Amino acid sequence: MEINDIKKALEGVVHPAFDKSIMELGLVEDINIKELPSGGYKVRFRLVFKAPDSSGSEIKEACTNAITKAYPGTEVSIMEMIGNNKPKQPSPAEKGWEQLADVKNVIAIESAKGGVGKSAVTVNLAITLARMGYKVGVADADLYGPSIPKMTGTEGAMPTAYTSETNGKPKDIIVPVEKFGVKWISLGYFAPADQAVIWRGPMASNALKQIVLDVKWDELDFLLLDMPPGTGDILISTVQDFPLKGAIIVTTPQPVAMADVEKGINMFLNKKINIPVLGIIENMSWFTPAELPENKYYIFGKDGGRELSEKYGIPLLGQIPLVQGIRESGDDGIPAAKNDGPVYDAFVKAAKQIIGQ
Repeated sequence: MEINDIKKALEGVVHPAFDKSIMELGLVEDINIKELPSGGYKVRFRLVFKAPDSSGSEIKEACTNAITKAYPGTEVSIMEMIGNNKPKQPSPAEKGWEQLADVKNVIAIESAKGGVGKSAVTVNLAITLARMGYKVGVADADLYGPSIPKMTGTEGAMPTAYTSETNGKPKDIIVPVEKFGVKWISLGYFAPADQAVIWRGPMASNALKQIVLDVKWDELDFLLLDMPPGTGDILISTVQDFPLKGAIIVTTPQPVAMADVEKGINMFLNKKINIPVLGIIENMSWFTPAELPENKYYIFGKDGGRELSEKYGIPLLGQIPLVQGIRESGDDGIPAAKNDGPVYDAFVKAAKQIIGQ
């Protein structure tokens, strides 16, 4: 089913006062078609009248009948609006957000400091949320160092694609890889692992848009964006181009990491950016050897994440221990949060606080 098919079906709906098709009158806007898991379709659009129209209910019913007659079993949702009451707001399709229309929360996982385990946190948090019953997707926005395929054991996977029509123009839509109950997309699926990505800011920003906005996410409770370190072009593009609900900051306890992480926090809190920081996750909080599970060795310092939390009034979502199993499971493509244990417990605590917000 294409948008033109719906337009053709609606051409037979005539406005009783003008004796003209509603398509000819330009009353139909923002047609959106969604394929349902059952195999059918859901069609949504707006009927926009220039002034209050007593025929509105009759026309809506005629539209529904026309579509379901042409395509039996199709669900139809119609919003009736008065164009003169308020200015028309750009639709998700006009913004390029049509694939995010059914995504409830887009959250950036960020740290201005590299090497703090941000990707590991993203992967394990995603799997934890999925194990808790939520629909989750992850976009690997770290274009220069995509690690999601390695960490999830999906190296060599190749996302499929199909062509859809948006605003009358054909557009390629990518189908993400699915594993562990999570939908994954990464530049790493499209480029050899040993090939360097040599892109300037605009090219990287455009690639980021494609692996977020051109992906068939369908209904998601959470879409996590694994961001690259720093506060440069890609992060600024993310803030400007995506409907972010908030950001989660990842740090390690040592002062040299926190000094950089603070820059990331201040960027989100800047009045020009003004993206809520949902909380801080302190990674590698302490080392616990497998043979001494009750022992804690504070190799990188202690409570650095808590200090940042208190300084900025941001929740400390969790402290993730440094255990050998996290590194081994990440390298083997089986994230630690897939199994019960202290790592999963720590991420459950963090997830509950995020959900609470």
